[in-house]
Parts: sequence; C-alpha cells; structure tokens
Amino acid sequence: MAIEIELKAWADDPVAVREKLDGLACFNGEFLKEDTYWKQEGPGNGPAAVPFSGVRVRKESGRDAGGRARNAVTVTYKYKEKREGLEVNRETEFSVSDAGPFEGLLGHLGLRPAASKRKSGFSWNYGGITAELAEVAGLGWFAELEILSGNDRPETVSAARHRLLELLAKLGIGEGRIETRYYTEMLQRPPDQS
Repeated sequence: MAIEIELKAWADDPVAVREKLDGLACFNGEFLKEDTYWKQEGPGNGPAAVPFSGVRVRKESGRDAGGRARNAVTVTYKYKEKREGLEVNRETEFSVSDAGPFEGLLGHLGLRPAASKRKSGFSWNYGGITAELAEVAGLGWFAELEILSGNDRPETVSAARHRLLELLAKLGIGEGRIETRYYTEMLQRPPDQS
C-alpha cells in the first residue's frame, strides 16, 4: 500500500505554470483521466471515523513523452486524511483489462456510481515529485504535486510538505492558492475562487 502525500493549487495562469515546469522538470506526457467513484448506498457505509473513498475506476488515455499512445483502466481505493493542508492517503491500486465487467461486478456487490470527474493535462517528474497541470472539467486549472512514500509518520509528512511547498513557490503559485477540498466536493458545490 502506497502513501500519497499531495497538494493541489489553483493555477491562475496555466501557460506560465507549464513554461516553468518545462524548464524545471522532466516531461512525462499528456493525459485524459475519466474517473467514476463507486460507493455503497445507505447506512452500511462503515464507521464515519474511517474516511474510505469508495472505489474509483479511472479510464486513462494519453501520450507519453515520446508520443506513444497509452491507455489503461486503473482501480483505486483510498483511506483519506487531511493534514497540514495536505492530503495523506493510504492507497491501493491495480489495473483491470476492461472497465465494463469490473463495474458490473461493483454493481452486483451493491455499489453505485456516486460521482464522476474528468481531467486532462500534462505530467512531469521533478526529483521524485509527480507534478501535473490539469484542467478539471467544471472547475478550472490546477497544479497537483504528489510524493509517494512508504510511511505517513509526522516527520515524513512534514519533510514532504516542505518539498511540495518549495516546488509550488518555484511555479509562482502562492500558498494562498492551495485548495484543500477534494475535487468531488468541489464539483458538488460551486468553487469559490476569490
């Protein structure tokens, strides 16, 4: 199980952010990610103290840095936590060859589509940080910065936070533009960008 330590921030000038990332980081390629979130209906969702994300089925397409097409279906479930303005998620992820039969199984198990999200953009690697510049349909442009870690000890999260904020500053994005809400929350309620 990987631990994601990540932040996202509004990218008010996506062209400038892309230029900075092109100058700083190694380009990984472009992507289109279409996510469907599956959850149980009704009160059988488990204890409220356990922030289980449900199951995300991601259909991803795009091109790598060499221009080669890539397509994948990835299934993810997470236990989410917010700490110091960061998302610290315990994530389990695996691939399936075809989303249709897997989503059929989820339906048979009593899960239902609860939300969806579509984002497209570009990805880079900066010294072990995955940096994405993504346009989320219905919301706008975001810089997403993520470190994968083997643990979520406070000192690990603190060191990751420092590195993520350092890169965010290099991109010309102030800490005041960090968005702590999940995209799914934001898509249910219009965002306040003021």
